[in-house]
Amino acid sequence: MRRKSILSYVRETGKPVFTTREISVLSARSVSAVTQALNSLAKDEVIVKMHRGIWAEKNSAAISPYAIVPYLFPRNRAYISFVSALHIHGIVEQIPQITALASTAHSRTIRTRSGVFEAHRIAPAFFDGFSWHNGGGGFLIADPEKALIDCLYLSAYKKKYFGHFPELSFPAAFSIKKVNFWVSRIPSPNTRTYVKKQLDRLRKRGRLPFSRSK
Repeated sequence: MRRKSILSYVRETGKPVFTTREISVLSARSVSAVTQALNSLAKDEVIVKMHRGIWAEKNSAAISPYAIVPYLFPRNRAYISFVSALHIHGIVEQIPQITALASTAHSRTIRTRSGVFEAHRIAPAFFDGFSWHNGGGGFLIADPEKALIDCLYLSAYKKKYFGHFPELSFPAAFSIKKVNFWVSRIPSPNTRTYVKKQLDRLRKRGRLPFSRSK
């Protein structure tokens, strides 16, 4: 019986982005053999190498620039947060040049065909407040309130990068109650105090809708 082609296994995944290891498991072939076959398909411009061990079918309409995020940390989850998440939620209009991720892994910068991603380490106890974008698959993203607090949380350690915001435009659904909840969840008392001061500074400058009761 003729063996199925590697491309048929790629399409069997039903996903716009896939890994070498996934195809190796599906095809019962070695990682090295699959890598060689995928490189050949990439040379023929059938698929695209997004990053080491991560691929995508070329010209797939389903590919989002963020679809690669779940594959960047195979042993740790990561979610889009900080100003990047605020932009996706429509709170910040300016498009960040680098997509910022929150992770429990060590901070690092990853350059891919989809763009540059910067992962920033946050305390495991504070790794929460995110969900799948639009309620489906694809990528994980911080809720608007958590993204704001993640910014201020990290600015306690990296003030140069996370302490300042462009123009902020909050939707009616933005909840100050949730903002205060996430502040209360910050593990470090010193960091919690710092974040409260930064929120008060934003409130005094009229940058936050603190008049809302919800």
